[in-house]
Amino acid sequence: QLLRPHFRYTMRINALARSALINGGGIIELTFSPQRYAMELSSVAYDKLWRFDMEALPADLVRRGMAEEDPTAEHGLKLAIKDYPFANDGLLIWDAIKGWVQAYVSRYYPTAASVSGDAELQAFWTEVRTEGHGDKKDAPWWPKLDTPESLAHTLTTIIWVAAAHHAAVNFGQYDFGGYFPNRPSIARTNMPVEEPVDAAAFEKFLDNPDQALRECFPSQVQATLVMAVLDVLSSHSPDEEYLGGMETAPWGEDTTVRAAYLRFNEQLKAVEGIIDGRNKNRKLKNRCGAGIVPYQLMKPFSQPGVTGKGIPNSTSI
Repeated sequence: QLLRPHFRYTMRINALARSALINGGGIIELTFSPQRYAMELSSVAYDKLWRFDMEALPADLVRRGMAEEDPTAEHGLKLAIKDYPFANDGLLIWDAIKGWVQAYVSRYYPTAASVSGDAELQAFWTEVRTEGHGDKKDAPWWPKLDTPESLAHTLTTIIWVAAAHHAAVNFGQYDFGGYFPNRPSIARTNMPVEEPVDAAAFEKFLDNPDQALRECFPSQVQATLVMAVLDVLSSHSPDEEYLGGMETAPWGEDTTVRAAYLRFNEQLKAVEGIIDGRNKNRKLKNRCGAGIVPYQLMKPFSQPGVTGKGIPNSTSI
């Protein structure tokens, strides 16, 4: 019941992506520089880098050298870059999810025995490891669901990835890539380089740099296709269900869980105000100032359309 909102449309979006986006000869292979090797490279990156225990935001930041553990610091982390919008805003969302999940778990799984003795729960986690990630099923880093704490952390990680992390990497795509010269997805020719010197290429570039760039940039067909896809991916549907929103009622008739969810909702509303304040703080040069786009990707709620903000419950488009 807790995870149900966070799997909304997941199977549908996966099926659509496999049929049109990441398939052989699909949009990714047609419009991105690696072309037919694009998904192969992604698979290698998954094999080398993906670990469930590193998907939690604090662990992710530490792993990438963007933070170090510090029990005396806010959120238990000392950021390597203090003005890091994704981390600063994301940790607010992480803590809110964590608090909500802990309240839910403590209500239904108060003891270690209640966790380890739930056959359905254990079967779910076994399937995640052995079927969902069969190639990594024997890795030693998989968490064991044997205490309320381990269950809460695992569920918090799943919700973070499905909701907030996906929102952070997805809903800003059109803002940054809709104007394709800002982020072209493919280079069709090589630019001149200093070593080894290609005199003819340099001469051609200096004679008509606009033409050289047009030949290098995606074709009109490629650019239009990418723009259209980014527009779709970056759009919120009118029936979007947002993290902490009131569209769903995961508490059922349980007044204790209902109260915890309402606190979660209020906490996320407060996060919106904090983010707005940060975006107006001129001391934060990575999110405020001339030529700087305010960082809104971690704002929980949004209107329909391309807004560059909003955290849906699930990885839904």
